[in-house]
Amino acid sequence: MKSDIHPDYHSIKIVMTDGTEYETRSTWGAEGDVMNLDVDPTSHPAWTGGSGNMLDRDGRVSRFKKKYGGLGI
Repeated sequence: MKSDIHPDYHSIKIVMTDGTEYETRSTWGAEGDVMNLDVDPTSHPAWTGGSGNMLDRDGRVSRFKKKYGGLGI
């Protein structure tokens, strides 16, 4: 293994959007830096199940529902 090619792996503090904090190890920043998150599992719709509105471009969803709506699936 080559020496001096790997990034420094050190401890940093993560601050979530709700203010909770935890310490982890990372190659980001420097030892003791603080990473403030703008989006995290407590605020992002992908994790919270936010509005599940489907974007219907050119009526594709409505055409699909019209064509296959009677299958009872």
